[in-house]
Amino acid sequence: MNKIVLAVSLAVAQLLAVNAIAQTKGEADPAQSKAAPAAAATKAEKAEAKAARKAAGKQVKAETPGAAEQAANKSAGVAKAATKDEKAEAKATRKVKAADAVKKGEIPSGTK
Repeated sequence: MNKIVLAVSLAVAQLLAVNAIAQTKGEADPAQSKAAPAAAATKAEKAEAKAARKAAGKQVKAETPGAAEQAANKSAGVAKAATKDEKAEAKATRKVKAADAVKKGEIPSGTK
């Protein structure tokens, strides 16, 4: 009986010790490794930095191969608007093709 109580008490002590060791002192940054607070930038400094970023962006864009082609091809990916007549013609063509396919049995029409 004493051996069982001793074994169980050692196991419980180990479980509690692990939890106690894992806990910290509660400080978010115990090493005080935070950066020193910086002074807020003035509007002039912000504008100057923005101008510098814009200039750097323009330089990178100019150096990028194919940038001139991209600028010249602004309509890439833009769909051409079809007229009403073109839409009606395309619809009639689709209807005729679908009707032929249904007659041949390629497309089942409904459940039978």
